[in-house]
Amino acid sequence: MYILIGIIIAISILLAFAGIYSVFKQRIEFYITGLDQKFTVSDLNLLWSVAQMCELDYPKALFWSMPSLTKCMTQITSQAATNGTESDPKTQALITKLFDYRTKLQNQTDDKKGIESTMYLDREQKLRIILPGKGVFSSKILNNGKEIIISVPRQKDMIPLTAEEWVGKFVSVYLWRKGDARYVFDSTVTGHGLFIGESSISLKHSSNLIRTQKRKAVRAKCEIKANLYIIKSEKIDYNAVETQNGYKCLIEDISEAGALIRIGGKGVSNVQIKLQFNIQNMLIIMFGVVRTVEYNEATNQSLLHFECIHLDQTMKNEVLSYVYNMLPDREKEVYEALKLTDTDEIEAGDEGLENVTDGSQNDLTSDSNATEQKQQGENQEQSQNNSAVPNLPPMPDSVTEGGEYPTISD
Repeated sequence: MYILIGIIIAISILLAFAGIYSVFKQRIEFYITGLDQKFTVSDLNLLWSVAQMCELDYPKALFWSMPSLTKCMTQITSQAATNGTESDPKTQALITKLFDYRTKLQNQTDDKKGIESTMYLDREQKLRIILPGKGVFSSKILNNGKEIIISVPRQKDMIPLTAEEWVGKFVSVYLWRKGDARYVFDSTVTGHGLFIGESSISLKHSSNLIRTQKRKAVRAKCEIKANLYIIKSEKIDYNAVETQNGYKCLIEDISEAGALIRIGGKGVSNVQIKLQFNIQNMLIIMFGVVRTVEYNEATNQSLLHFECIHLDQTMKNEVLSYVYNMLPDREKEVYEALKLTDTDEIEAGDEGLENVTDGSQNDLTSDSNATEQKQQGENQEQSQNNSAVPNLPPMPDSVTEGGEYPTISD
């Protein structure tokens, strides 16, 4: 009798535990996985809450899905900015840990998917080909063997160059590989002929197939005089046009995603600002945040790296048009090729597969050999070149209109 009662109690306890596990299964698995990845319990509490806010159907995906992880990181950063805890050591430690984990995840993905040789490209692969000075052409792989046989490249469904005219030409090739990533390589056209009745040209294989990032913004050097206003109000009126003069500044580099701004005095980061200026007689108003500052003590001037958060669509199109027209022909060709691979990515059903958010916007820089090389030290050289620096008045320590800019006085 006692044995039977004991068995019943044991079964009841097991059923109770089973019921609790079934209810909290997702959360238990989430914490087990997170602890295994070296996150603390407090980190996991926050990540779980963020996963719920982001409405992730499968929260544990945060530990292996790049889009899910990126979505949560964006939410945490946004929440910290709203709560004013951006500089909190715990917040920064968590964000650093998430970036490290994201890098680890990206490297694992690269190891699994990346290819380094054109020999692994498949038939029917779409190609976007730059012939320097002639623009961007479209083609596809007909066969991949000793050489890459491709259809005669077209521009707007026309064939401006015959197969024979392509022979001997040096080209840069951009492509989106389905289920993988965006790649670029350089090659030479070695011959022409017919492949299964279709006119074709042959490309030399390359063992230097480079994985390249999607571009979010195209930037151009400029010298645009602007007025800068400090945003002090929590509620921002994006339609308001300032009629009073703001701080005089000079925009030296611009894209729809932000700008490089020169001001007088010592600037401070993490300040919300509003830029107001004209392009081709059109008023442009950009709202955003000063992310980083480079101060030149010799000239008492600062370069503000400004990230644009809001820009009216009509104004954005005007900025894009201005930037595109300022680009050298070579960079225009690269920009067009990358835009076409964006279309290929969407048509392949891979939209969102490639991670493109790393806490900053990517800009298109000069590209002399079809690989994407950052112009390192460019801004530092600008800030140190005293002879080319305009004489701008320093920003005052206090402001009567538009709030206060926290200038640091020496």
